[in-house]
Amino acid sequence: MHHRSLARTGRDVSAIGLGTWQLGADWGTVSEDDALGVLAVSADRGVTLFDTADVYGDGLSESLIGRFLAGRPQHGITVATKMGRRLAQTAENYSPAHFRAWTERSRRNLGVDTLDLVQLHCPPTDVIENDATYDALDALVADGAIAAYGVSVETCAQALAAIAHGVSNVQIIVNPFRLKPLDEVLPAAAAADVAIFARVPLASGLLSGRYTAQTTFAANDHRTFNRHGEAFDRGETFSGVDYDTGLAAVRDLTAELPEGVSLPAATLAWIASRPGITTVIPGARNVAQATANADAAALLEAGSPLDLAAFDAAVHDVYDRDLRAQIHPNW
Repeated sequence: MHHRSLARTGRDVSAIGLGTWQLGADWGTVSEDDALGVLAVSADRGVTLFDTADVYGDGLSESLIGRFLAGRPQHGITVATKMGRRLAQTAENYSPAHFRAWTERSRRNLGVDTLDLVQLHCPPTDVIENDATYDALDALVADGAIAAYGVSVETCAQALAAIAHGVSNVQIIVNPFRLKPLDEVLPAAAAADVAIFARVPLASGLLSGRYTAQTTFAANDHRTFNRHGEAFDRGETFSGVDYDTGLAAVRDLTAELPEGVSLPAATLAWIASRPGITTVIPGARNVAQATANADAAALLEAGSPLDLAAFDAAVHDVYDRDLRAQIHPNW
């Protein structure tokens, strides 16, 4: 497993991390045994970044991680959580008092005195642009409640604003269906020593290559109820790509791969290889998925069967032909 510096925090994290939204909610039902199995196999394969949020299962994801890590006192894992989605998305709700209450709750859930990294959870733009936001976060650092902070964002403009305010990391969607961050965000982050977490790397599973036009999802799965942005930003589901268009793009990308290399593995390795990316945080619903995600790091090694330059060219060709017009202007 490759490891990279988590910017100015002094920590190193694995190039492939683990996103844990699916361990809490909005992905159908994941059993507790499966959730703990995902955490265990990820850690055993060298994953040292777990990304969670206080709203994933109303704290269930954080609590599962806290319980798991308590059984591994020398785990060496950085836990990045998020806050801000427990109330209506207004600037007034991103207040110092709420920040303190939210971080206290996450500390209890995770069973720690100091949170490794707290990210604002896709807040309104005016929150990201407000100096007072960062004064409040700095106060939490000074008090020892959190060690570092960042921002998870929806758009490239928000990412650039957060980078300008000196955050430790920015979390943003990067995948073959979402290339706009490569233009300005990644270079700006690298220049400012800001870590980039690539979220939704497999476009809500669409880039797994397992789905067809006949695939259905559970009623409580966001891939059923948020395809057009009914519940939250449309870009969070299938990266905002029309489902049928995405299926066609998946077929084209798969055709470019050598035998024995899967599309999800190639996708994770390709994202991790982009200059400026610190870590990629795919989710996993079971041990098999978690194993495959972590093992994708092997494709970053010299002599791997994946020609990353050739796959990069294919990604750009498909994007420019089929996706740029509908995706690039929106996020």
